[in-house]
Order: sequence, then C-alpha cells, then structure tokens
Amino acid sequence: MLDQSFVARSLEEIRFWSRIMKEHSLFLKLGFRCDDTQLINEANHFYAIFEAIENKSNAFNIGTDPSVIKRFNEEVHIAVSYIWAFKRKVLGLILRCQLPGANNFPLLVDHVSREANYFRNRLSELNAGRLEPLPDAIIDENVFFLRIMADHAKFISHLLDPSERQLVEQANNFSQEFDTLLYQARDLESMRPESQTLPLLDQFLDQNKVSVKSLRDFKKTARDMIEACRIKSIIHPLLADHVFREAEHFLVIIDMFENSLTGNSA
Repeated sequence: MLDQSFVARSLEEIRFWSRIMKEHSLFLKLGFRCDDTQLINEANHFYAIFEAIENKSNAFNIGTDPSVIKRFNEEVHIAVSYIWAFKRKVLGLILRCQLPGANNFPLLVDHVSREANYFRNRLSELNAGRLEPLPDAIIDENVFFLRIMADHAKFISHLLDPSERQLVEQANNFSQEFDTLLYQARDLESMRPESQTLPLLDQFLDQNKVSVKSLRDFKKTARDMIEACRIKSIIHPLLADHVFREAEHFLVIIDMFENSLTGNSA
C-alpha cells in the first residue's frame, strides 16, 4: 500500500509539474528578443525534454514497479535542476540589463524558478520517503502557493491592456489580498510549533480556500474571455489557462489538508 501511495504521488506530481515546466519554456521563449537565438534554442530544448517526460509519465500507472518510478523521479530531478539553472541564468541576464527590450518580467522568471525548485525538492522528498509532518506541510505549502497566487495577480494586472480598467483593478485587489494572506501565513510560520493547533490550522485553511476559490473563478473568467477575444491584453491564452490550473492545484492541496486534519483521509 505504501508502495502504491509512492507511485501515485510521484506520478501525480510529475504529470502536473512537467506540463508546467514545458509551458514555462514556451512563455520564456515568447519573451525573448528575436536575436536571442541561443536562449530560444535552449527554451525549445527544455520544451522537448519536459514534453517527453510528460508523455513517459502518462505511460506509467499505479501498478508500475516502485523501483522504476524511483529511477524516473531521479531522471526528472536532473531535468528540473537544469531548467532551474537556465531560469536563474535568464534572471541574471535581465537584472544585469543584458536583455534590453525583452519581455520577461524579472519577477516572472524568479517565479518560474521557484516552481522548478519546489518540484525538484518534492521529487527528492518522495524518493527519500521523508515528506513533512502534516502541520509543517500545511504552513509551508500555503506560504509557497499564496506567494504564487499573489504573483499571478500581479502578472495579470500588468499584462492586461491599461484600458481594461475594471479588470486591472480586480487583479490589483487580488494582489493585495494574497499579499495580506501571505503575511499572515508567514506570521503563523514564525510562531510554530506553538501555532500548529488544529483550530488555528483549520481556520487558516478555510480562510485561504475562500480567497483561492475567488481568484480561481476570476482566472477562469479571464481565460474564457481571452480565448473568445473579448478583452484587450497581451496574455497568451495558454498562460491564462496555466495560472487557472495552478489555482485548481492549490485547491486540491487545501482539500487534502482539510481531510487529513479532520481524519477523513490520510
């Protein structure tokens, strides 16, 4: 049963995050200047790598030998480490003003590198069999994902056309809301272990869930409107869907934590 859980968790993480890494490669490429051929080629290379990983993960199932999945996790870990290094290299070039005129925000590049580091750490934890105790995981996962959600709101605000005033205002409001939730999460983080009581953690999850659902719905509406060409923006339709899926993923994690806290699920 433990082996099945390891296989299921590993495949779930890889299937979700390998697609995210693949799409990061595309978004970074779209933000490079046409003369940045080396960076474009590197981004295309990573796109192909993570597409292959995604396809390979879909060929496995819950009955796959855990030793095969453990080796697969190691293989994916190497690929993620390389794309993390690529993202940090790109961030350094931007911050040293060596890519003037390119369209990748420094915060966006830092954001996608944080997600790569998260994915890499999760693979290491799975293979080592040392997932965090539930109270620590609840706080740490929320600190990570609340910042991701706050970043998304900022990106949406800056990529919408300035004339979309109402949508820009909504995105800015979400940015402020999630910054506040993040500060609260960090306060809870610094107060641990004393803060890790069931009532406080349960309230923490409830409050975050309400806000994430609201942001998820906003992202879904924006995605649908972008796909229908009903709003003015420079947001790629795939990017709109990408941030929507990450909000959905966060909600799944919150639900899992809530069930675990109340004893409904391991």
